[in-house]
Amino acid sequence: MGKKFEVLSNKDIENILTLAKKGLDFVIVEVKDWKIIPLENIIAKLHKINTKIFAIANTPEEVRKMFSILEVGVDGVIFNTASINEVREAMLYLGTRNFELKPAKIIEIKEVGDGERVCVDTASILHKGEGMLIGSRSNFLFLVHNESVGSSFTSPRPFRVNAGAVHCYTLSPDGTTNYLSEVETGAEVLIINSKGNARRATVGRSKIERRPMLMIKAVVGDEIGGIIAQDAETIRFVRPNGQLVSVTHLKKGDIVMVHAKSATGRHFGMEVSDEYILEK
Repeated sequence: MGKKFEVLSNKDIENILTLAKKGLDFVIVEVKDWKIIPLENIIAKLHKINTKIFAIANTPEEVRKMFSILEVGVDGVIFNTASINEVREAMLYLGTRNFELKPAKIIEIKEVGDGERVCVDTASILHKGEGMLIGSRSNFLFLVHNESVGSSFTSPRPFRVNAGAVHCYTLSPDGTTNYLSEVETGAEVLIINSKGNARRATVGRSKIERRPMLMIKAVVGDEIGGIIAQDAETIRFVRPNGQLVSVTHLKKGDIVMVHAKSATGRHFGMEVSDEYILEK
């Protein structure tokens, strides 16, 4: 048995707690102007008595907030929308979007001199197996791992992805591509794990610096793609077994994970499915 409540004050919250203690299995909560603080209070109180909390959301952003409040979140969200695109966006906020990753064989590794590379420092802790999809072609993106793994000479920086050269593409949460040169503070990027599951992260800082660069090419079926990345031990790809390999230890014939599909045109980052394109 459950009941719907509208919350406008602390008195309403106390009323929810009183009725929940009498035997409510769940409550549906609608908060108005103040959203975060009332829900924090409701979650803190009802979490102890095992009454489930469902909140009403009107935007994809609200969906994400409600599932992350106090790190516990509500038990469910009733999303009030008539837009299927907003439903897709909300699913992406919740990390339910998946990108197919395929094993690709390295076919060329070449030093290409200096270039500008982009370090993306996120406002999130990234875990082993997570990184960003980066590539010189929008349809062939390498899983570039974060810097959570240190070495004898460097400390772990689990918020950072040393992504690649300024011209490289990365996928944005809305499905468009951005050049790495366009990534800036406050933007959101897609973080992908080794299973292809995606989540959003906010960019805290983007650092563009001149460094020695490597060009790396790989092949999947008939598709060949490449990336230009900094020539340094801290830039790592992900093998099919989940192990990491530094670009400085990469060899022809090695297998790494990529997101690859047939080429399509793009206009300002948006995919144009029937436009012919050839990228070399």
